[in-house]
Amino acid sequence: MQAESSRYTIVAIILHWVMAALLLFMIWLGWNMDDNEVRFQLHKSIGITILFLTVVRILWRWRNPPPPLPDDMPAREKLASHLVHMAFYCLMVILPLAGWLLVSTSKFKVPTVLYGTISWPHLPVPGFLHSDIAHVIIENIHSKGAWVLIVLLALHVAGAVKHEIGAEKGVVKRMIPGLFGKTDGPQRAARGYPVAFGTAIILFGLIAAIPLMGSGGSAAQSPEPAAAETGIQSNWDVNYDTSEIRFTGIYDKKEFTGTFDDWSADVAFYPDDLAKSDVRVTVRTASADAGKKLYNDSLKGAEWFDTNAHPDANIRLTNFRETAEGYVADAEISIKSITQTVPLNFTLQIDGDTATLDGSAVLNRKALDLGQSSDPSGSWVGQDITVTVTGTATRK
Repeated sequence: MQAESSRYTIVAIILHWVMAALLLFMIWLGWNMDDNEVRFQLHKSIGITILFLTVVRILWRWRNPPPPLPDDMPAREKLASHLVHMAFYCLMVILPLAGWLLVSTSKFKVPTVLYGTISWPHLPVPGFLHSDIAHVIIENIHSKGAWVLIVLLALHVAGAVKHEIGAEKGVVKRMIPGLFGKTDGPQRAARGYPVAFGTAIILFGLIAAIPLMGSGGSAAQSPEPAAAETGIQSNWDVNYDTSEIRFTGIYDKKEFTGTFDDWSADVAFYPDDLAKSDVRVTVRTASADAGKKLYNDSLKGAEWFDTNAHPDANIRLTNFRETAEGYVADAEISIKSITQTVPLNFTLQIDGDTATLDGSAVLNRKALDLGQSSDPSGSWVGQDITVTVTGTATRK
C-alpha cells in the first residue's frame, strides 16, 4: 500500500512530544507550588528548559520545514492550523520570559538555581519594571498566558482528532509514525543540527556564565584564607584543619546548618591575665556553605551578606571573664558595616601547648539587617542564628 504523506523528522517528533509533556507538567506545577521551595525552583528550571528547547525548535523548523498539510484539508482549516502553531511558538517564548522577568523584578530576591546545580542570573531590567503596577502586569501575562496555552492545546488536539476521524487524510501519523497509518520518510534528509542545537547551547552557556563572572570574590577563587584584622600580638596559632565556624538556624520550621570555609584569626589569650586577651577574626562571607546551592547563592545576595559590596565580616572578642562552665567574652560582630555585640560562651582545655576550644553565640539577623527584605518577620527564616566555634590552637 502506498504511503499517504510524509512525516516530520525524528528530531522534530522528539522535540514535539518532550515539550508537550513539559508544558502539561508545568501547568500542573504552576497550580500546585503552594510556596514549596523545591517545586518553585523546579518550575523555574523547566521554564528555562522550555525556552531554550523552543529556540532549538524554531531553528530546526527553519532548516527543516514541516511536511505540507493534506491537499484535501479546507483552506480555512489550514490557516487555523498555521495560526495555532504560530501562537504556540509565541507563547513558548513569552511565558518563560515573563516568568524570568517576574522573578527578576520581585521584591523577594530568591535566586534561580536550575535543577539545583546551575546559578541562573536575573534579567537586567529598567527601574520602572520593579514597580508594583509593572509586577502585576507581568504576573498577569505569565498566569493568564497559561490559560491561553490551555485553550491552544485543546484546539490543537481537537483539530488533530477531527482530521483523524474526518474525511481528510489524517495528520497524527506524521507525528506518531506507524500508529495511525503509514507515512513516507521526511521530504529530505534532516539538516541544521549545528545551527539549532549549537545556537541554543552557546546562548545558554553565555547566560549561565554571567553569575560566574561576578564571583571573583568567592572562596573558590581565594586559595589563601581571609586575612584577620591586625593590631594585636597573637600568642596562639589556629589550626584551621581542625577548626570550624558553623552557623545554625531554622528555615521553614526545619533546622539548617552551614560553615564558613574561608576565615582567619589572630589570637592573644592569656588565662592568667584575661584583661590582656584579645581576638580578631575575619570571615570571607562568600565562603558560606549551607549545603545547598540555592541557599549559598541567597546568602551572597544584597539582602543577606551582600558579598560583592561587603566581602568580609569582622569579629572582635574582648572583655573575657571566667564563668562556672568556662569563659565568656563580648563578641563584637560587624557585617555590612552594621555591628552587634553578643556574649560568646566557650570552654577551653589547655594541654601543654595545645588548646581546644568549644564556644557558641546567638546572633539576631534583624539587628544585622540580614534577610530583612524578603522575610522581616521571621516567618520563614528564624531571627536567631546560632554560631558555634570549635577547634584547636598551638601556643607560639
